[in-house]
Amino acid sequence: MKKKPELELTKGSEYKIYSLSSRNSTMESVGIFKGYTAIGSDEAGFLLQLNHTEENDGIMRIIPLHAVLAIDVIKAEPKDTDKEDTEIPHYVG
Repeated sequence: MKKKPELELTKGSEYKIYSLSSRNSTMESVGIFKGYTAIGSDEAGFLLQLNHTEENDGIMRIIPLHAVLAIDVIKAEPKDTDKEDTEIPHYVG
């Protein structure tokens, strides 16, 4: 039996993310996934470049991971396996 390819969030893919907006409402964000980003010292979020509309022209939105309810995959880009992370990790303390 062939193994099905796993779905991963990949940079450059287009997603519609449903997230908590307030106690009784949700927010829909549609755009291109740019990666993950830190929010403060111990929180992470999705970095999404919103699709161009009159209200959202060029806006980058950070959606905290704990607020995500669902993600619709609109257009999935393939995972870039050719690029290796050759940067040597270093810490400044």
